[in-house]
Amino acid sequence: MQTRLADYIKQTETGKQADEILRRCVHCGFCNATCPTYQITGDELDGPRGRIYLIKQALEGEQVSKKTQLHLDRCLQCRACETTCPSGVRYSTLLRVGQKIINKKLGRPVFAKAIRKLLCFVLLRPDLFKYLLKTGQFFKPLLPGRLANKIPRKQNIKTVTPTIKHKRNVILLDGCVQQSATPATNAATIRVLDHLGIRAVRVPGVKCCAAIPAHLDAPDQARLMIKQNIDAWWPLIDENTEVILSTASGCGLMISEYTDYLVDDSEYLKKAKKIKLLTKDLSEILAKENISKTITFRKNKSVSYHAPCTQQHGLVINGLVESLLKAAGYTLTTIQDGHLCCGSAGTYSITQPVLSQTLLKNKIKNLVEPQPAVIATANIGCQLHLQTATNIPVMHWIMLVDSALSNQA
Repeated sequence: MQTRLADYIKQTETGKQADEILRRCVHCGFCNATCPTYQITGDELDGPRGRIYLIKQALEGEQVSKKTQLHLDRCLQCRACETTCPSGVRYSTLLRVGQKIINKKLGRPVFAKAIRKLLCFVLLRPDLFKYLLKTGQFFKPLLPGRLANKIPRKQNIKTVTPTIKHKRNVILLDGCVQQSATPATNAATIRVLDHLGIRAVRVPGVKCCAAIPAHLDAPDQARLMIKQNIDAWWPLIDENTEVILSTASGCGLMISEYTDYLVDDSEYLKKAKKIKLLTKDLSEILAKENISKTITFRKNKSVSYHAPCTQQHGLVINGLVESLLKAAGYTLTTIQDGHLCCGSAGTYSITQPVLSQTLLKNKIKNLVEPQPAVIATANIGCQLHLQTATNIPVMHWIMLVDSALSNQA
């Protein structure tokens, strides 16, 4: 694709990055075939190819409009287009650049801006979110069904009792929403790691991976939080710490892309590159341990596994969780259109409710059709979103491994 970037961005690191991405695009349209929003609306501007043209126009200095902003906002950032693209176009990086420029030029209506600021304020304060969540759970029986369904169920958490301080250590990211809404996930993770002789170290100064402000028009806040996280982790990096471990695939993907947010900061960019190399998904850790050889599981239960977009299209980790669940004795169902997004996509379910609910309806239909006993996933956002549309329990896959381990013990 030919480009003529405007002078204000052409010579910047961000501009050079965007220019390289744009030149890779050959207009083939393969991306539209796997784009969830294009499949729903049928509008070229709601597909990756159309959005790339909109971003190109903005970077070349052409006038942008609210319509431009709307079509970019409708993107789920699921990255299904990236795993489809034969030219290796890093669409998600280009989208991030385009949105930052367009949102700065156009701003947002007062109400939309207030919603985004409120979400940032609440979700980035785990103690406040936990208090509001408990209040909602208390009044849940009195609320209308549609509203009550959006409040996560209260979890009964097993006591976390690691046996000893092991020689092997990993840094465990608690997660901002996960530690309040589904704390049993982290508890189960700690128990399974302990069984394998690995100690999970938690760093109190890290409250969020920075994905929340990145999703909500606050890139400067995201950069600041990224630097704070790096500063909090850095003293532990060389102290016999094997990896930085994320149980939520969305958090893992965000951390792996810290380098994209720090291209103009040489000091932190160097550290971010090392952080990226150290960050692993929980499934990657357990797969290397060959857990099936250490435990004999007997757990004949059918599971529909929803692979989050951040896992299969972002981190591109495919098949590991499914193999671990099979090794634990579970029977996995076959899911139609497993590559499509569930509609959660960070805060997308709040900012784009109509498209989100359409995607949720389609995803739940495919997950429930095989009549599983449980639906499993690897991301907190997907878990909470899916649970609003079904009575079948939806949980993180590590809960199933922990359950099998506990029964075996």
